[in-house]
Amino acid sequence: MKPLAFVLGFLPWIAFTFVANRLAANAVAWSAVLAVGMTVVALTLAVRRHGPVTLNAVSLVLFGVMAVAGFAGGQQVDDWLYTWGRPLVGVVLGLFVLVTSSARPFTEEYARQSTPREYWGSPTFRSINRVISAAWGAGLVVIGLAGVLVTVLDEHATSRASDHLLELALNWVVPIAVLWGLVEFTGAYPDRVTAQPQGSPHPTRDGTPRRA
Repeated sequence: MKPLAFVLGFLPWIAFTFVANRLAANAVAWSAVLAVGMTVVALTLAVRRHGPVTLNAVSLVLFGVMAVAGFAGGQQVDDWLYTWGRPLVGVVLGLFVLVTSSARPFTEEYARQSTPREYWGSPTFRSINRVISAAWGAGLVVIGLAGVLVTVLDEHATSRASDHLLELALNWVVPIAVLWGLVEFTGAYPDRVTAQPQGSPHPTRDGTPRRA
């Protein structure tokens, strides 16, 4: 399992969030266009290499809708997207990953690139990916909600200086800490689950370790 591959899969979302914070007119629409372009490139490469496509396909639809809404809706719509749509992207993406984690965990597509085919159908392989996918979904929701909270604070702020440290923590510390924790968990969890007790070196037919 390569945690870095997951981070690269969310790169369009990261770029969208970063750029949208630094543009003025049509900020969200142009940022969404950038994310769509990045996603199209990633999706094309994934299809050619038989790699992960689900996350890219969902991102393409999500950012495509935001780009069209931003340009077609005018300044008021773009302002709303900047205020609320921008932080809610993480929540929507996270909820999708979370809801689909039990039936179709997105991490399976990444895990298959480094796992022998004979283990793809094993209960252990499926269970590991359900847990990791759910963890990523929950983490993305947390990051998105942190952004929503920043928006709420801005809407009710009486002084820009009073909430500066809290906004800094929500905008940077929380996302970085969550992503770092997810990367560490993704790298360590499969090894922890599949660690075999001494004296039980042989797997069972379904690919899971034989317990003593």
